[in-house]
Amino acid sequence: MKEQDTESQEMGMKPRMKVPKKVKETMSREKKTPRWCGFLGSFWGVREVKLMGRQKLSERPLESPPVSNLSVNLGSVQLNEREGITVFDVESQRLRYPWFVVEVEINRKGVLVTRSYGLRNEAKRRLINVGYVQVSEREDWKLEPGKRYFFTRNHSTIVAFAIGKRYVAGNGFYVVGAHTDSPCIKLKPISKVTKGGFLEVGVQLYGSGLWHTWFDRDLAVAGRVIVREEKDGSISFSHRLVRIEEPIMRVPTLAIHLDRNVNNDGFKVNTQNHLIPILATSVKMIASQLGCKPDDICDFELQACDTQPSIIGGAVKEFIFSGRLDNLCMSFCSLKALIDTTSSKDDLENESGVRMVALFDHEEVGSDSAQGAGSPVMLDALSRITNSFNSDSKLLQKAIQMSFLVSADMAHAFHPNYMDKHEDNHQPKMHGGLVIKHNANQRYATNSVTSFLFGEIASKHNLPVQDFVVRNDMPCGSTIGPILASGVGIRTVDVGAPQFSMHSIREMCAVDDVKYSYEHFKAFFQEFSQLDAKITVDM
Repeated sequence: MKEQDTESQEMGMKPRMKVPKKVKETMSREKKTPRWCGFLGSFWGVREVKLMGRQKLSERPLESPPVSNLSVNLGSVQLNEREGITVFDVESQRLRYPWFVVEVEINRKGVLVTRSYGLRNEAKRRLINVGYVQVSEREDWKLEPGKRYFFTRNHSTIVAFAIGKRYVAGNGFYVVGAHTDSPCIKLKPISKVTKGGFLEVGVQLYGSGLWHTWFDRDLAVAGRVIVREEKDGSISFSHRLVRIEEPIMRVPTLAIHLDRNVNNDGFKVNTQNHLIPILATSVKMIASQLGCKPDDICDFELQACDTQPSIIGGAVKEFIFSGRLDNLCMSFCSLKALIDTTSSKDDLENESGVRMVALFDHEEVGSDSAQGAGSPVMLDALSRITNSFNSDSKLLQKAIQMSFLVSADMAHAFHPNYMDKHEDNHQPKMHGGLVIKHNANQRYATNSVTSFLFGEIASKHNLPVQDFVVRNDMPCGSTIGPILASGVGIRTVDVGAPQFSMHSIREMCAVDDVKYSYEHFKAFFQEFSQLDAKITVDM
């Protein structure tokens, strides 16, 4: 017990049951004022905390150390203070709105902004900080090998790409695609509703949410507005992001005394009559937040959002509890991987292709919009990049056949309370790494070749990977993979990190699956072109 006692004393803890040898924890605390620090990696006041290797849950100590004394490092993923929004407050033991989890950005005034528009701003800021140049779809592009670029469409879809120094027109594109939208409650254009002496807000439903989870939650409002601006007698219009910080709305449930059979018959929601938040916000509050007059607000796209912060939880802090993990977790991991494989001057030295991340809006409602995956945005990007180096139209067709898409959308983890919902041999586990999704009816675009290529990258880097097939007696969901595969003709594998409570207002995933996802995407960008050259198909 001597070794065990020494470790416990070093961590400021009382001796407890022996920790397995494969788990090695080290920690040193800084002797200065605690500060905000990055989410994926270091924590407030903690310089170094490492969790080496993996344990089964049954092997982990039953007694978890206080967060103030120990926090689990999420692996090799690192964010520093300059990267912005940071997230873990040790004293409150809460994640403070990581952007990939709850769609936020922090503007210059420190105002927290939600909705996917905020994500785009944060993504733009990160890209610009490492040297990416924004190009406009309304202008001609002048691109160069070895350089990095991005563009947005409707400020709700963003495509970022880095061109290898050895790139020539006709070479392939190596893409990770994801979506950034999540089911939510959106305010109607005419939102004022008065009933029974209460002021309510009219809403419409976006996507297929678990709407019962929105009841009895403290709700705020966030989104974007179009504002009229007048300067020197000239009038212009701009869009601005806004978030009302206070919990100003709630959808209250009916007391059990007035609905005695609810526990037996189930909670049945009439979304038109029952899912109406009470105590609506007003244009005056939004105008006050923006520093403009109410009459200057010309239009808006606003939604209700949960005010509860995200948090790392579980017996040994191994889970993330949050909203919108589907699919901002994959958006974050893919963009972070792209940035980290293209930021140094040598990253693109031997690259002959184009590394790309495409984050789409409107997946939850079918992707059929000007900025969804069903639009020409992906094909437009491939075409314009190729044509910037050679206008021969045949080269684009060649490039597409040499390209590869990783469609990244969260997956359904095996649920211990609903074990019959998964097929016996395909039960993706938490902490088990990315899930490769298969469906014979092409609800997922994965085939044996694309599955092998993505799995081979995992094997080379000793990364866990899993397979999922839906039960034959259950319908199968879908995502952007089949849409892009059929619309562009690009080879595709559908993958995602496992999670619980998909489409709930609060979702759940494993901390280390975030690390595995990031590392897998990073390895894909770095090594796919060499791996692809070793496999022969259609010859």
